[in-house]
Amino acid sequence: MKPFLREKKTFSAAEIPEATAFEAGYLVSVNSGWRSIRPVIDTGRCIGCEQCYLYCPDGVIAIQNGKAVIDYDFCKGCGICAKICKLGAIGTEAEHK
Repeated sequence: MKPFLREKKTFSAAEIPEATAFEAGYLVSVNSGWRSIRPVIDTGRCIGCEQCYLYCPDGVIAIQNGKAVIDYDFCKGCGICAKICKLGAIGTEAEHK
């Protein structure tokens, strides 16, 4: 049996999406308060490398003025951004209830 080979596709840079998700609110609802930890960005250490932006599964991180910014209304507190940040610019803290 021959393996199935997919057809090679080429595309231009204009066809690559600019963001990781649609505008918040269309696909998700506001965090209902179950998050136990939240990421916190040390803007002094952040260099705007966009790794946190690229790896965030919910698309709640944006880069503004060369620094990462988190939309806490939709952040689920998974901590992936803190783990991926090589400079340690993102840490986590307990969610205040």
